[in-house]
Amino acid sequence: MNTSSDYISDALIGSVTNAFQRNKPVREKLHDGGRIHIDRQLPFLALYRQPATYADLSTERLLLGEASYILASGRPEHHASLARLIKEILTIQHEKFGACLLLELWSGEEVNDETRKPTFRIIAPRHGVSAEFLDEMENALLNARIDDSVTEVTISYEDEINPAQLPPLLTGLELEQLDCLHVGLEVRPIYRDEDTNTLLPFRLRRFHHTLAHELKRTFFAFARHCTPLSPEHHLELGQRSMTRVVYETDEMLAQISNRFDLLLHVTPTNAQAAWQAFEHSKFKDPPGFLYRPRSIDPDLMKRELFSIPLERIEDPTLAHIFSQKREELDRQLTLVADRNSNRFLLGSRQLFGDVDDELLQLAKQMLGMEITNYDSSSDADYMSASEFAECARQEIEYYRQQDAALPAQVELREDVPGIMVSKGNFLVGTDAKVPNARVKATLAHEIGTHVLTHYNGSQQPFRELYAGMAGYESMQEGLAVLAEYLVGGLGQSRLRLLACRVLAVHMITEGADFIETFRSLHRNYEVDPSTAFTITMRVFRGGGYTKDKVYLQGLAQILGYLVRGGDLESLYLGKISYDYLPLIEELQWRQVLIAPRLRPAFLFDKAETATRLEHLRQGATVIDLMKEVL
Repeated sequence: MNTSSDYISDALIGSVTNAFQRNKPVREKLHDGGRIHIDRQLPFLALYRQPATYADLSTERLLLGEASYILASGRPEHHASLARLIKEILTIQHEKFGACLLLELWSGEEVNDETRKPTFRIIAPRHGVSAEFLDEMENALLNARIDDSVTEVTISYEDEINPAQLPPLLTGLELEQLDCLHVGLEVRPIYRDEDTNTLLPFRLRRFHHTLAHELKRTFFAFARHCTPLSPEHHLELGQRSMTRVVYETDEMLAQISNRFDLLLHVTPTNAQAAWQAFEHSKFKDPPGFLYRPRSIDPDLMKRELFSIPLERIEDPTLAHIFSQKREELDRQLTLVADRNSNRFLLGSRQLFGDVDDELLQLAKQMLGMEITNYDSSSDADYMSASEFAECARQEIEYYRQQDAALPAQVELREDVPGIMVSKGNFLVGTDAKVPNARVKATLAHEIGTHVLTHYNGSQQPFRELYAGMAGYESMQEGLAVLAEYLVGGLGQSRLRLLACRVLAVHMITEGADFIETFRSLHRNYEVDPSTAFTITMRVFRGGGYTKDKVYLQGLAQILGYLVRGGDLESLYLGKISYDYLPLIEELQWRQVLIAPRLRPAFLFDKAETATRLEHLRQGATVIDLMKEVL
């Protein structure tokens, strides 16, 4: 049996307090699975004591990821050394901030009904507690919604704050001398089954993620009402230092992501020959597409993918981000395996989703509008592949003036139809040609967005920010189309093209074949045969690749973001997902992420860009952009 002296020894207490005094991170493991984690000097400490008489399954996990917490044994023989350690920490907090908060967490009565309603009880001292702080703590917990259940919060006032069957850690006099507010928080354990005492992992993850935010709001309220500290946002009080397993997980996910490129695996290598054969058949025979050999074994990569120990990540925000990325990689690997089979389309729809009614109606409205600026370009108005590649190299050199370490290269490729960015490099197909009027917009789309966000993401602490967060395509392509507008290159023809892509994706999910989709675009919407073929090919490649809906979808999302006052420049810090913008904002407040290293060229053109941006922030819609004549 462990004794008090070897559970938390004097040497360990000295090491912890010495590091804390110098504002250095503290991370120590204790016997019985306990741990001490103190990120930096802050005026609060969260505490959980594991009961000695029963198994309190997973309650201790609710504090993981907080910036300052201790998980410890509640055994009687460990009480003295734990109390001594906590008193030393609180003493330093008192000296630094004039007051401190000791928040002790424990679980209350087991769930005995079917609603599993989140219930919290705040246990506060009878005297010396800030009413404003308690009000804000109560309101924060009332916001802790799990599965849309209404949360119940009560407040009890007690002479001593401690879980049942465990003694108080410090006396009232000791707390008074330290100007320490000791508050208890009893949670209803809705994350485990009462009858079997088994964990409900999905509920635990949701509960943990939600409670983590409300605890930060609680610490924020205490800091502002009871100390000289004045943080701007409650997320500032989150954890900044990451454990090694976070970086190991990120590295393993990025390595798997970098070993294959889904877009290249599903892009035909014979696009030009397929078009010529289709044209020769007078658009009656479906084209046959050829693809690169598959150089990966999806089964082996999936085995590697699911060996990554995500369950060891304490931070609920990062755990969610990484788990979603693993799920996306799993689906992408399945698509590689299912290429040219009936299963491919189903997998693509799982990955990118279907065209919803709002997006479909927007596309149809756009295609029903009269075109006022027809493109009458002749062959002389187009730039050849080699000429355009040279323009792209000059554009990349421009960005190297911002950061000479930018590694992006331009490659002329015979096996690439058109142009694309892959792994931060710009690939130009040898048969590609770009209208002179579209050169500036295309460079802003491909290099000013895709290359920049890849590089900026590579400068972040997590490689996922350049490999791409789960579901990043919508934000990425919306941002790229926005760049076209901001440089004055987003005309009606381009917007109609994006609307046609949405329509083609909708048609394939509704059961249309290649010929039906091509004819609808060509005959019903007057798209020229070559363009209609390219749109249809992109959607039918691999067996049904539905990504192309995200261009228009992403543009609409970005316009809404700007109307709500969103910061445009922060979107360039990496390949981020629209759905995860709140998580990105949290990591920015926590100073985990850094500002973008490279900024798009158009942001330096203050007058022209500012005018267009202000137009968007005033509420311009995609339909409004369709009405503009460039």
